Amino acid sequence: MAPHKSSLLTLYFLLAATHAGAADLEPRAYSNAPVGLNFVIAGYAYSQGGLSTDALPLQDAQLKINTEAFAYARTLDLWGNSGKFDLVVPYAGLSGSALVAGQPQERNVSGLLDPRLRLSVNFYGSPALSMQEFGKYRQDLIVGGSVQVAAPLGQYEPSRLINLGNHRWFIKPEMGISKAFGALTLELAEAVTFFTSNDNYFGGKTLEQAPLSSTQVHLVYDFGRGVWGALDATYDYGGHTTVNGVDANDRQENSRAGLTLAMPVNRNNSIKFYYSAGVATRTGSDYKLGGMFWQYRWGNGL
Repeated sequence: MAPHKSSLLTLYFLLAATHAGAADLEPRAYSNAPVGLNFVIAGYAYSQGGLSTDALPLQDAQLKINTEAFAYARTLDLWGNSGKFDLVVPYAGLSGSALVAGQPQERNVSGLLDPRLRLSVNFYGSPALSMQEFGKYRQDLIVGGSVQVAAPLGQYEPSRLINLGNHRWFIKPEMGISKAFGALTLELAEAVTFFTSNDNYFGGKTLEQAPLSSTQVHLVYDFGRGVWGALDATYDYGGHTTVNGVDANDRQENSRAGLTLAMPVNRNNSIKFYYSAGVATRTGSDYKLGGMFWQYRWGNGL
């Protein structure tokens, strides 16, 4: 699994929207790495944008979010294949304004976003290797999968339309493939997110959401000496909601594109920069996002 995580935290920088989306942009999620490595990641991101929806009594929403996040990951040997566990705990500050039922309102809030944990495994083409064995490894075709879970522990006020947490669980299984062509790697991932109900939604109502599908495509180029860059794109579809059994007519058909650049500082440290923006948004968060991560790794003879 990839020792670099371009968007392990990016999910949390867009959760100001009432409806949680997929919108992941994570190149190298299914690359190989030596087992027994530990990673501590700290990141900052700034996002700015609005909400595109006909489902809420909300118009002209403009949101700004500053997010700091902490993550831990460890590479694993899972039945002879490379695997990974990761946990992300984010904290954000949100400020914004909107017309709610025709009346101007402002919102300033800070607190935890919903933490997430994930278990990943590469089923094919990515054996579990020691640091010494990994030096001889050359990627060809990798097929892998993951399961991610989000816990409803983020800041949430049912009297507010805009919150940092979502007050519900979700589970997100994903399958991915990664094919190397020399220094260039083509990646494709397909995921479906399943949501539990929010029984304390705005106004004491019940919010339910249909499964949300997402497709990611990445072109990753290895410049050598640990430096790599990626062109990223994602498309989300489905995920319409009902409020007290009434269809909100908010099916998503949203696409985003982005850039990622990663480079080492030394043997144990690396930094990553990324930027993404919406290409087309039918319903949900329509925002621009930029940020950086610092990563420290240790273990397995480093």
